[in-house]
Amino acid sequence: MDEFLKHFRTKQLEESTEKVMSTQCPYCSVQCTMDLIEDTVLTNKRFKSKPNKNSPTSGGRMCIKGANAHQHVYNDERITRPLLKIDGEFVPVPWELASEYIAKQFQSIQHSYGNDAVGVYGGGSLTNEVTYLLGKFARVALKTKHIDYNGRFCMSAAAAASNAAFGIDRGLSNSLQDIPDTNCLILAGTNIGDCQPTIVPYFRQAKKNGAYIIVIDPRETATTKLADLHLKPKPGTDASLAQGLLKILIDEGFIDSEFIASRTNGYKELAEDLSSVNLLRVSEVTGVSAEDIITAARKYGEAQNGFILTARGVEQHANGSYTVGQFINMALATGKIGRYGSGFGSITGQGNGQGGREHGQKADQLPGYRSIEDDEDRKIIADLWEINESDLPRKGVSAYEMIEKMAEGEIKGLFVMGSNPAVSNPNGVYTEHALKQLDYLVVADMFLSETARMADLVLPVSSYLENEGTLTNLEGRVTLRKAEKPMPKTIKHDWEILCDLAGYLGAGEAFDFSSAQAIFEELRLATKGATADYYGISYERLSHETICWPCPDEQHPGTERLFDSDFAHADGKAIFTPLDLKNEVDDTMINDEYPLLLTTGRLMSHYLTGVQTRRSADLLKREKEPLLDIHPDTAECYGIQDKELVELKSSKGTVIIRANFTKSIRKDTLFAPFHWGDSQSVNRVTQPRLDPVCKMPEFKRTEVSVVPLVEKAPILQVPEGKT
Repeated sequence: MDEFLKHFRTKQLEESTEKVMSTQCPYCSVQCTMDLIEDTVLTNKRFKSKPNKNSPTSGGRMCIKGANAHQHVYNDERITRPLLKIDGEFVPVPWELASEYIAKQFQSIQHSYGNDAVGVYGGGSLTNEVTYLLGKFARVALKTKHIDYNGRFCMSAAAAASNAAFGIDRGLSNSLQDIPDTNCLILAGTNIGDCQPTIVPYFRQAKKNGAYIIVIDPRETATTKLADLHLKPKPGTDASLAQGLLKILIDEGFIDSEFIASRTNGYKELAEDLSSVNLLRVSEVTGVSAEDIITAARKYGEAQNGFILTARGVEQHANGSYTVGQFINMALATGKIGRYGSGFGSITGQGNGQGGREHGQKADQLPGYRSIEDDEDRKIIADLWEINESDLPRKGVSAYEMIEKMAEGEIKGLFVMGSNPAVSNPNGVYTEHALKQLDYLVVADMFLSETARMADLVLPVSSYLENEGTLTNLEGRVTLRKAEKPMPKTIKHDWEILCDLAGYLGAGEAFDFSSAQAIFEELRLATKGATADYYGISYERLSHETICWPCPDEQHPGTERLFDSDFAHADGKAIFTPLDLKNEVDDTMINDEYPLLLTTGRLMSHYLTGVQTRRSADLLKREKEPLLDIHPDTAECYGIQDKELVELKSSKGTVIIRANFTKSIRKDTLFAPFHWGDSQSVNRVTQPRLDPVCKMPEFKRTEVSVVPLVEKAPILQVPEGKT
């Protein structure tokens, strides 16, 4: 027996192979680089991930999601052939038949109802090349104005505020390398400890160097553990809080008069309006003590250098763009921007959330942040695409407004790529209803997501290990992700699908691309001279370096810090966001029927709607189901036991979810993650109230009730809205 085992082990070693695949994590906006080691012994494959130091952003770090990202690629649930729904069942069909069928269905719809009756719905995790091509596909192949993407729910509020104030939207004004040398940090509505854990060391080093850290969040999180001061405002009151902070900065003389005079517009009017802001009223509205507001303002004001970073917590509101504008006002008033160690930024969420919002899949946008309504921008792109400018559609509507048009019957066909709108949209019950009204729904995905299950035809796409392309991380840093794994022969890349379909739609000449690199070369030309200028970035340069845009020529090193001398408005000056006290949150919707506030967010182990991370065994093992965080005192009032199933209800729908007792949350506030679908999709209860400027839905504030799933005795008195 020993001889047999020895012989078997020798044979194993002789037939074993090891392959190292250098890649990038497909998940968050840090885009950590890593090596995936595939060890094959006989027919058994084993995998191990380890970080590498190719990324100057992550610095050789990797989180639990990245370490297990490969698991969804090798999951048996992965779709490997086009699936056509026949009599309610999916049947594998050849690619040629699938492409021909899609083209005929969309052409039939457009013949009967017009070009705009077909819509395109993209995603913030697609590569820059696919983002660019998807926008071109909508406007050239389908000739429709209706295209938008799930990044509308991620970065639109920060983008709108940054464009208004600075004339440009790039996630961070500075490189993260500046963070350790700043003196004060305000983290408003961002939980980097769970969402972008590999950049936390920058903040720990800042704290070690003496920086004062202020975190604004209604919950205690992994990030608030870094805080010297934790402000816990009532959800939706962040604009009022920022106004209070700004008032203290002005009243106590922490402003930079020289910076304001030479580099900004609109300060005088703002300062005059702020005289009407009452700090006690701000404290009453937000639930944050006046003493803490004063302390926070003084610490930021006294600091020689300071950073303000926002994220979805303050942005995903019906006044999200206004709120971000108020935080930008603080940076402008104190002159803490445009120099080393001082700046403003919004922490991008999705893997290519930055690049995804730059190159044409937004309703009002052409590549490079060009405007689809600007005559000069339209001519530049029309000439490049070799079409008449008059044939280039005008702007469409936002992602959720597209859902409304589906429900109303105006949009009758939809092509979805890299997104799961059935779960990611607010007002989920209505969204499902709208998708079911479509005459024809096509979804390109790796798995049968909740949206794909509703489709008439599903197209299988390549994974991050198989699909070469560029991505732009939260710093505005462009990176090249190589394809390290051979793609299954029955699967296609996103860009190949678009090129094939364009051919069947009669626009093949405009989509004659043989590689992602060829698409990027056209993207470079499309962005030349634009706000997001990629012209100086090439695959050759990216093969050995990463480059922050704007980069106007191949000799340019890229721009790691913005606004050193000028802002991006025509006169080179930034613009203060005017004060609008009517933007104060409306508490009248909190009533006996819906007495509590729900806020939503991410978990460390999952990503977006969980289509990929819920197919990773190790990640799902860590967090198998969504939990509703509720304060024990609040739970007692409603007769709720820890870990029991409850019914969470709003005016829009109901979710069944398990209660999780925690004292780390305000008593008037509940928290639930959004990574699950069907009856556990928290967006079945969220409201579709939209920001009037950017159309961001109000995910972070929903009036709800919560009761045990099994009826019990009458509840006690409702707790006051205090921490």
